[in-house]
Amino acid sequence: MAGSVGSALLLTTGAGLATAVGGVLAVLARKPGPRFMSFTLGFSAGVMVHVSFVELLPQSIDAVGFLHAHLAFFAGMGSLFLVDLLVPHDYIGQHDHTEAQGRLLHTGLLVALGIGIHNFPEGLATFAGTLLDTKLGLAIAAAIAIHNVPEGMAVAAPVFAATGSRRKALLWSLLSGLSEPAGALVAAVFLYPFLSPGVLGFFLALVAGFMVAISLDELLPAAKSFRSEHVPILGVITGAVVMAASLWLLR
Repeated sequence: MAGSVGSALLLTTGAGLATAVGGVLAVLARKPGPRFMSFTLGFSAGVMVHVSFVELLPQSIDAVGFLHAHLAFFAGMGSLFLVDLLVPHDYIGQHDHTEAQGRLLHTGLLVALGIGIHNFPEGLATFAGTLLDTKLGLAIAAAIAIHNVPEGMAVAAPVFAATGSRRKALLWSLLSGLSEPAGALVAAVFLYPFLSPGVLGFFLALVAGFMVAISLDELLPAAKSFRSEHVPILGVITGAVVMAASLWLLR
């Protein structure tokens, strides 16, 4: 069932706020083990890749044709590549953030900026998926929320270590996730008034490109960085199976 703009914005906001959950974990709880982090990042990648190729891209091909759908798909991948090239960011497991306090604060703020920019198109993805089908939007939001948790940790941990302020660490992790509903809001204001089956078809392929690029360029390398041997691929397989089962049950 197609979703409303309100439900799309609500789901996107929920996914974005998961960075704050990661911030809370970073300043209050023991750091999750490498196998857990590796599995959950792989799981999120499996969900996002599966839904991109099984739902979003086929829907786009049906709406605008094979060629145009794939042009939009590769444009989505290319745009994420450019964002990553211009504003890189990392996860807490990829580097040992043990520099001096000034460097730690600088690292945390740069990571917050990078994650904020990367989260913007993820908001577009959840928005588009929800407009197509509320249950699909929920699945995309859940996958994005899962990998937003370690992103929030990546922001909060160095800020907390540098300043000793839980408030500042939580604030920056929250702000990094708010760009996600901002992306959905931009889509609601500028895209929705002109939305037609053709425009939605192009947009779905663009979003599929976003999500595949995020999965291959960010989530899987981050999962592998925890050196948990075959755990990342087990997460990918599990995520894809769960996504396939949920789509089958919802048909």
